[in-house]
Amino acid sequence: MTRGGAPKDREQEAERRCIVTGETAPKSGLIRFVVGPEGQVVPDILGKLPGRGMWVTASHDALDKAGKGQFSRAAKQAVTVPEGLAAEVERQLARRVVDLIALARKAGIAVAGFEKVKSWLAADNVRVLLQASDGSERGKTKLWTPQGARYYGCLTSQELGLAFGRQSVIHGALATGALSDRVVEEAAKLRGLREKDGGMSAA
Repeated sequence: MTRGGAPKDREQEAERRCIVTGETAPKSGLIRFVVGPEGQVVPDILGKLPGRGMWVTASHDALDKAGKGQFSRAAKQAVTVPEGLAAEVERQLARRVVDLIALARKAGIAVAGFEKVKSWLAADNVRVLLQASDGSERGKTKLWTPQGARYYGCLTSQELGLAFGRQSVIHGALATGALSDRVVEEAAKLRGLREKDGGMSAA
């Protein structure tokens, strides 16, 4: 069984066109940007900022290309692209994923620790398996991703620790629920951005 699992089927999921690749894809794999009052490109991680959205595939390559004229063409005006935009998007996405996992923990649908995660896996109670990118590979291979679940290894042990209110966490799991589905969407984007840096996560 692969770690990727099978994504949850969604009927009529909204799609948008990437301004870089020109391909149409589900919004869950794209990052929205808008033009701010000062003509500066602003990432809209929560998807709530006013203005005409510009959508870019969640990858460093796509974001780098977008900053070389694609944003201006999509906006039909000259825009300013901030230095380190891709890094800022990655930072905001990581924080978003951490916050969502923390909400799932408070809602009682997330656990941390090898034994607790293993117990949930044995009970077929896992929608999302989370493992720290800097954790022991030997330890991580002792856990498995159930069919229909998702695996993400794009957070560090410190980031997972923040989500679970600890100094560091290597293994975490989320049960089925709306919050877990949101983690899947945001973590997929973060994984896309972090794959370039040494393949931090498995797909």
